[in-house]
Amino acid sequence: MPESHEINIYSIFADTAKRRSEHPAVIYLGNRFSYRRVKDLAERFAAALNAIGVEPGQKVMMYIPNNIQWVISWLGIQKLGAVAVPITPIYTPHDLQYIANDSDAQSIICADTNFGYVTSVLSKTRLKTVIVTNVADLLPWWKRSFGILFDVIPRGKFALDDRTSTLKDLLSRHRCDAHQQPLSARTGAAVAEILYTGGTTKFPKGVPFTHNLFLVSADEQIRMSEPLFPAEENIVMGNAPLFHILGQTCSLATLLTGGTLILQPRINLDANFDAIQRFGAKTMIGVPALYRMMLEHVRLDQYDLGSLKYCFSGGDVLPVEVGKRWQEKFGIPIYQGYGATETCGGVAMCPTNVANPPKSVGRIVNSKKVKIVNPADLEPVATGDPGELLVSSTYMVSTYLNKPEETAEAFVELDGEKWYRTADIMSLDQDGNLYFVDRTVDTIKHKGYRVSASEIESVLQEHPAVIASCAVGVPDEKVGERIKAYVVLKEDIKGITGYELIKWCRRTLVAYKVPQYIEFRDMLPKSKVGKLLRREIRSEEQRRKET
Repeated sequence: MPESHEINIYSIFADTAKRRSEHPAVIYLGNRFSYRRVKDLAERFAAALNAIGVEPGQKVMMYIPNNIQWVISWLGIQKLGAVAVPITPIYTPHDLQYIANDSDAQSIICADTNFGYVTSVLSKTRLKTVIVTNVADLLPWWKRSFGILFDVIPRGKFALDDRTSTLKDLLSRHRCDAHQQPLSARTGAAVAEILYTGGTTKFPKGVPFTHNLFLVSADEQIRMSEPLFPAEENIVMGNAPLFHILGQTCSLATLLTGGTLILQPRINLDANFDAIQRFGAKTMIGVPALYRMMLEHVRLDQYDLGSLKYCFSGGDVLPVEVGKRWQEKFGIPIYQGYGATETCGGVAMCPTNVANPPKSVGRIVNSKKVKIVNPADLEPVATGDPGELLVSSTYMVSTYLNKPEETAEAFVELDGEKWYRTADIMSLDQDGNLYFVDRTVDTIKHKGYRVSASEIESVLQEHPAVIASCAVGVPDEKVGERIKAYVVLKEDIKGITGYELIKWCRRTLVAYKVPQYIEFRDMLPKSKVGKLLRREIRSEEQRRKET
């Protein structure tokens, strides 16, 4: 997919839809949506957004799970030339309010089950337009009726007013003028969307992607499987959330190359197995924890997963044991990749036409350059030695939204080029294979998510009984790292339990950020200048595990 200032995400999709008109673009809960139908619905939605006052360049939040509405909304936003701001549907009002204000969003698409959260923050944000949808809105009437009758479709209460509409109603009202909307004049260099990533700071950081950046990275990802089958023949079991960079470049890319994307609103292993078997999925996307769960599922052998040819793991390092078990079970490897939101996905990926060395996360992709350096002085280390991974590319962001200090820390200039500091300790062999060693910063990898230790500590320290806290990741084979918090209580405080503090965290933090363990201490290790030494505590946890 060549770079051009004349193309954008929607123009590529529109060309693909014209070529693959009746081919299934999305299969959602067993229902096929052709490229022609997805294009029609996306253009209706673009017309609807235009009618309610959304203009090119304006931010539109997407607060919905993986479903056909997600795809239609995202494509409609690109058609109009607005900027999508996808976020996880399990965010609490705390995160929702912050991101709405940080992105300066004025419109939001939400699930009806999240409507209460949205209304609770409206007065504290610039949000003035709310579009509500249910997971079953675009399913056949008989499936909706069956689901409602047997109470298998989650439904939330909402109220319509002058600023609240339903997505279903908007689509029905804009049948006639959908195709009259001109294709967005925004160029490939314009911002297409903003993804929010965790990290070392208290709040998520906005990462703006241009159309060109997304198109190059998505194309590079989807082409990795081409030695196994043509991209147009690909059928992807998209288990990764679409608001995450893994789902973006691995799943959405399918719609730009003419393949088929299978979506489920949430991960259900039996439903996943059935979809792979029924529709002949050739590709599966997932985090390491998902592959382990699949291998341990008691009904795995009841399904035929023989159609799978390309299984890709991202979001965390795949344990060797899981990869070995998968190879023995299905006769195919799990191909790994390494990337970051800041690099728009892939930095390294395992080729399908050469053997991948054990523990390697792949080879550096064509669009990226890397350096392995001493994190203290950014001087290169010898080949094979561990050091911090720096990444540079024409196809990479170079700034966070509204975060000048974090930008200055993460993006550095060396030899006249801008480099992103991944804060991961890696090594690179002479053949270009990349190996993960450790993390240098206070980021916890839990179930494929990047969780800020600082954010957890900030919430804990808001508790009236807590004077100090430290959050670390404890290595765990199933989920990557489990979250453990060390807490120092104020003097003379008695009767506070770990369970109470976990409940306190649940009030503010999204579920995957909540600590699983609390350990009380009299003090925490500090440097001479008073800086918290998390690394000492992480090392202590590692020694505990080894003994």
